[in-house]
Amino acid sequence: MSITTHKKPGNQDDKEEPFIEHKTKNGENCFDIMNKTSVLIQEGALTFLKAEYVFLGIFIAIFTIIILLTDKFKIFTALAFILGSVTSIVSGYIGMYVATRANVRVTFKAAQNENPLREAFNVAFRGGCVMGFCLVSLALAILTIVIALYMIILRPETVSDFTRMFEYIAGYGLGGSTVALFCRVGGGIYTKAADVGADLVGKNMLGLSEDSPDNPATIADNVGDNVGDIAGMGSDLFGSFAESTCAALVVSGTSSALTSEANFFYPLILSASGIFVCIITSFFATNVMSVDKKEKIQQTLTYQLIISTILLIPTIYVVTMYTLPLDFDFVTGVGESTVVLKTTNKGVMICALCGLIAGLIIGYVTDYYTSNAHAPTRELSEACKSGAAINIIQGLALGYMSCVIPILALAVTIFVSFKLAGMYGIAIAALGMLSNLATSLAIDGYGPISDNAGGIAEMSELPEKVRELTDALDAAGNTTAAVGKGFAIGSACLVALALFGAFITRTGMTVVNILEPIQISSLIVGAMLPYAFSALTMKSVGLAASKMCDQVKLQYSKQDRNPQECIRISTEASLTEMILPGIIVIFTPLVLGGLFGPKAVSGYLAGVIVSGVQMAISSSNSGGAWDNAKKFIESKSLKAHPEEISDDTKVHMTPNQGHYVKGSDPHKSAVVGDTVGDPLKDTSGPSLNILVKLSAIVSLVFGTFFTDNAIFKL
Repeated sequence: MSITTHKKPGNQDDKEEPFIEHKTKNGENCFDIMNKTSVLIQEGALTFLKAEYVFLGIFIAIFTIIILLTDKFKIFTALAFILGSVTSIVSGYIGMYVATRANVRVTFKAAQNENPLREAFNVAFRGGCVMGFCLVSLALAILTIVIALYMIILRPETVSDFTRMFEYIAGYGLGGSTVALFCRVGGGIYTKAADVGADLVGKNMLGLSEDSPDNPATIADNVGDNVGDIAGMGSDLFGSFAESTCAALVVSGTSSALTSEANFFYPLILSASGIFVCIITSFFATNVMSVDKKEKIQQTLTYQLIISTILLIPTIYVVTMYTLPLDFDFVTGVGESTVVLKTTNKGVMICALCGLIAGLIIGYVTDYYTSNAHAPTRELSEACKSGAAINIIQGLALGYMSCVIPILALAVTIFVSFKLAGMYGIAIAALGMLSNLATSLAIDGYGPISDNAGGIAEMSELPEKVRELTDALDAAGNTTAAVGKGFAIGSACLVALALFGAFITRTGMTVVNILEPIQISSLIVGAMLPYAFSALTMKSVGLAASKMCDQVKLQYSKQDRNPQECIRISTEASLTEMILPGIIVIFTPLVLGGLFGPKAVSGYLAGVIVSGVQMAISSSNSGGAWDNAKKFIESKSLKAHPEEISDDTKVHMTPNQGHYVKGSDPHKSAVVGDTVGDPLKDTSGPSLNILVKLSAIVSLVFGTFFTDNAIFKL
């Protein structure tokens, strides 16, 4: 392995020394600091996950008892719930384990002389690939084993037998989504408490650079990237995969043509074929396309989505044509309310392709609105010249506007899929959007790995050129993280609708009439819940960040840097503050259904889906754009107009070029915007898509209980 060399400051004979012998200002070896910092991040992430998983273990045990007491299928649903919960926990842990070991390797590669950009990019991307392929393969393998096991035990023969078996298996999706909610909310509160505290005090009050070794909150901030964006995202997208597959299985249980010849395995075969396509796609990033310029980073990552989409089109065609019968039907309801829906394999194929293409559109729109390579984010950087308030106003407007095209794409997908194959078509559209899930996870995991690499470089006091390189990787990572959130939100909408359809199937309802009093009333309640949930999570971040700010100021004043205390503050705050939002999401449909029956729940779900999806998109994109607007200024790309240049402003501009740099007034305004956007894009926004899915899967699993035991059947 090549190691970089650089000149000693003030060395007249231009003699170069190996990178590993470079000393920090305190006389320590940079290479040793890199390793120590990496270990601190690993230990901090592991400490948090252990504490969180103890809580989750207690919750899983309690909720299993609730399932056993309320669901008439009892043990089989409970077993699937436990398996889904454990798989979600393992998925998050695998992602965190890989990321916390890849980060320091990216830093080391960035400090080499030979092709540092390409080598650092390859390590970061391959780290994301390991996470992506492990998670998708694990989720698919466990679900396949569960189905095979239940078929051996239950020996289903009739359509009703298969329907009942798949309703048992829906507990798998419930377990995955329940764990994902707590991982997302807890991890989001953790990372943003540390990030906001580090930014407000370190940058704006003390004038420290990002990830400065003098800032005691930087370790907690870097730990948060892993427990929030890695472990949380892994559990989140595992939940999307599990729930969309379970929804498709529940609906397919009503078709004799699919159950008689084991054609119900089609959703799993579709996902498995996507893994092979993503493996091929990954070689283009590391073996075909060479990232030798900073401009190629974002381009290479974007091509991953395009290439995987192109390769998946013929793959979906072949899998669908050879797996599903030429035509088949679904039967729902009983007696006079029986409804028969006829469809074809070509119709199902179109549903999958609609989901796939809608995902690409959402990814592109997210990239356009959040990347500093495009006009919206650059305009946001320009707004920073007028102050933080203008930056925040325009950032909110950007987020709202970014909802338009994704919602239209989802609306078209829903219309076409429902028209061609009913709720089964919507479930398949969700799986079509998630068919390149391994690639989506890879480019999403790339972001936090690159971000951590930059933090390690700064805390190890490596040369400025190393930090500039990792910042370039990180800037692209911010956009890919936003794209990953876009996929998660878009798929959550389709998954929730598919689960909604499965809920209607399970409860025997044939129509949802929002003009009925109980349904329109519960719809309004459902539309309110995402706002209450966002308020709780954002307030939690604010309270935890306030404690972090106080701790950073205290330690800095005493010159006593103790990162473990900052880690403790974030850990305690996240574990205590995640409980109330989680309980509200899980128990609201249970209380509503237990009191008023399935009609009330159907209206509630409609409100949650419509409100939650759009809030999630706008929150995530506003936060992502604010972050990259700050990065745009920090990369010395925001040019000052002649009338803005004065003796006072020149201090914070590049010599002879007139570009704003760190510490300038526009940069301070950008930091404020980024700080406001942090809980939006990393806590409330990503958690909202889980709220939407979890509300639907809870309703599905307890649907029969609502029908049989509601106190007031309205």
